[in-house]
Amino acid sequence: QINVAIVTYCLVSIIAKDLKINRSTYEILQILSASLLDKTSINELLMKSDYNNINEHNTNQLVFNLF
Repeated sequence: QINVAIVTYCLVSIIAKDLKINRSTYEILQILSASLLDKTSINELLMKSDYNNINEHNTNQLVFNLF
């Protein structure tokens, strides 16, 4: 679990540097964890300005048709 946490932190840091995002690593991790099944690209997901406003969230989410 520690190795997975370290690798995740490193990948998020690399993504933040490559995309030139001015957010903390913690905030990026929160955004990514809240949108695991979202089909939105990472770049678009992290460039949104307001994550506190629920109305701004898209309903472009993966849907499983199991039944």
